[in-house]
Amino acid sequence: MKELLRSTDPTILAFASALLQGEDIDCFQLDVNMSVLEGGIGIFPRRLMVRADDHDRAVRVMVDNDIPLGRD
Repeated sequence: MKELLRSTDPTILAFASALLQGEDIDCFQLDVNMSVLEGGIGIFPRRLMVRADDHDRAVRVMVDNDIPLGRD
């Protein structure tokens, strides 16, 4: 698995996941349960991971839809 993007914005992660699923690219969010440590205030970014073989294609999907790949 390779990290595709990292964000504290759950709407970006949901939109990116939906776009990837539409392109038949499997993805997985990491750090979802960090809210237990942060008290639910959303300061720790979540990571969206894809298979290494799908990473280049996933990057193209993000760029085509103006989703920033950098950190917040």
